[in-house]
Amino acid sequence: MSFSVPTLYSLWHELLWPLLRMLGFISLGLFVANLIESLNWTARIATLARPLLRQGNLSDISSASFTMALFSGISANTMLAEAYEQKKISKTELILANLFNSLPTYFLHMPTVFFITVPMIKGAAIIYVGITLGAAVFRTLSILVISRFILPRAEPQEDVTPEEAQKRRDGWNIIFTKSWKRFKKRIRTIIHFTVPIYILIFWLHQAGIFTTMETMMATYFSFLSWLSPQSMGIITLQVAAEFTAGLAAAGAMLQAGSMTYQEIVLALLVGNILSSPIRAVRHQFPYYAGIFKPKLAAELIFYNQIFRVGSLILMGGVYLVLSWKPS
Repeated sequence: MSFSVPTLYSLWHELLWPLLRMLGFISLGLFVANLIESLNWTARIATLARPLLRQGNLSDISSASFTMALFSGISANTMLAEAYEQKKISKTELILANLFNSLPTYFLHMPTVFFITVPMIKGAAIIYVGITLGAAVFRTLSILVISRFILPRAEPQEDVTPEEAQKRRDGWNIIFTKSWKRFKKRIRTIIHFTVPIYILIFWLHQAGIFTTMETMMATYFSFLSWLSPQSMGIITLQVAAEFTAGLAAAGAMLQAGSMTYQEIVLALLVGNILSSPIRAVRHQFPYYAGIFKPKLAAELIFYNQIFRVGSLILMGGVYLVLSWKPS
């Protein structure tokens, strides 16, 4: 590789800057999680979600993580990772709590998805977003039921423990010092795993590995013969390029009157399902592997994808049945 100005510019914008930005967000989330732990505010933050999560025998740590996920997915996952390493929660609860956070995580991205889709596919956007929201709600409620049967009942925690009272007396300087020491120790581990994995994923992308995989997936759509021929173009673009590419194609088809709302919604859902696993490996795994250990990160992503794809298929099937019009 020649280190010309265009090459250096490309490396900065495609590798170094995204990597630094991701590490910055992870660092911020890690420090916030450590600060909350040092202040022992877990029980307070858990108050909002506690009545719901207690139905699933999930602890205050999981409740606090659920609440934090409404604002920062990284902070929520960091909180779970710290609690698991300190043996405050079991691996089973870690997995269930991570899956349970799919609803607040969805809410973080829903406004962006909604305001991108509405101008392009109009009323079909409301249906599409409604189905994906319904899938997120279904995943959350399913995990609540599962966790109620397989987790032991969580013991209630005091709002103000003797440890918290002591930490309040310690003062903010000592609290920040403790948080900073824990942060420095943890961030070294995160950088150790995240940087090489991110660079590896970048290299695989540059080598065309992911493009080849996406093209292969986009080529073999014979099992989707029940969809309209126009849908194949939307799905192909969504799998081989990005969601917005498929969305633009859907908007053009709708404008031309060659596809109905139902056909567009089903095409976008199928494209979403098919493209989801590769997107998870490319975008989610590098930062997950920094917060959790790589093996555990792969497990969490696997379970997330299984539940996500399953819920989308279920909600898509319900929509297909309800909107079906016999010819």
